[in-house]
Amino acid sequence: MLKIVVDAMGGDNAPGEIVKGAVAALKERADFKVVLTGDEKAIGAELAKYKYDKARVEVVHCTEVITNDDVPTSAIRRKKDSSLVVGLTMLKEDGDVGGFVSAGSTGAVLTGGIMLIGRIKGVLRPALCPGIPNSRGTRTLLCDCGANAECKPAYLAQFGVMASAYGKAAFGMKEPKVGLLTNGTEEHKGDPLHQEAYALLKQIPSIRFTGNIEGRDIMYGDVDIAVSDGFSGNIALKSIEGCGKTVSSVLKQEFKRSFGSKLAYLCAKKQIGKLKSMLDYAKLGGSVFLGLKKVVIKTHGSSKADSICPSVVQAVDACRGGLIASIERELSVLDFGETNE
Repeated sequence: MLKIVVDAMGGDNAPGEIVKGAVAALKERADFKVVLTGDEKAIGAELAKYKYDKARVEVVHCTEVITNDDVPTSAIRRKKDSSLVVGLTMLKEDGDVGGFVSAGSTGAVLTGGIMLIGRIKGVLRPALCPGIPNSRGTRTLLCDCGANAECKPAYLAQFGVMASAYGKAAFGMKEPKVGLLTNGTEEHKGDPLHQEAYALLKQIPSIRFTGNIEGRDIMYGDVDIAVSDGFSGNIALKSIEGCGKTVSSVLKQEFKRSFGSKLAYLCAKKQIGKLKSMLDYAKLGGSVFLGLKKVVIKTHGSSKADSICPSVVQAVDACRGGLIASIERELSVLDFGETNE
């Protein structure tokens, strides 16, 4: 049976919200097991709060935790019995384990993924790829959103290939539309990096490249995938997060202003809830670390159960959809003129 390892001690709300979300995921997908790594006693106390199929949950005791204060490389090497390292080691060595989910230190997850899991042959740089809610009621995949601050044109071209494979494997996208995030929609827009990346992307037959897009198109355009360098992608992601929080805060203040506004809130409560949910990208799950030999998903550090649950589901769907094999197949027939050594 497929197993998904969840780092139960990673994140601001561990282990309570992590365990709650992992248990909730069992109801969303059948025929897979959750493996929780971390303090056995603390995890057990949380599990006792819920009813679930005990045959589908395994706890692996760990004595250490990697925090945001730890230096990622040294922490991965030094804290061998941490919930994160133990989980990634299981992902590497156990053939039944197909995916790993963590809300822990981003640097440690990325470093551990590269050091312990390794890159798929041909992958120049792995990339973080979250799903962003869009106006069509679906999601736009943003790749990269922070793993690679500085990129080469070939990296961006590969991001388009890997994100397309992810969209097909995990979300059933038939022919995802791929756009290159830059400062204008015309072909000549952007710096030399983006102009060269544009030329590469439009030559790849396995993806449906539709040209340049602007930041607003991530949520309001008709593309399924926004290709970006990690620096710009991270700014876009944080801007979207800030916009969501601002809209929520302003609405809350306005509807408290008077008795009439409170009545108006009651009439529009359902629509407001839908808007707030749409602006909260974390509820769609975490960011898959595309390009590794196994499925690794990093969720927001402040993730609660409603983010952990879809992240586990993401991992299940990506594994069953053949994500890794798909990326391997797509890259095997492309030559970007570089190696991943």
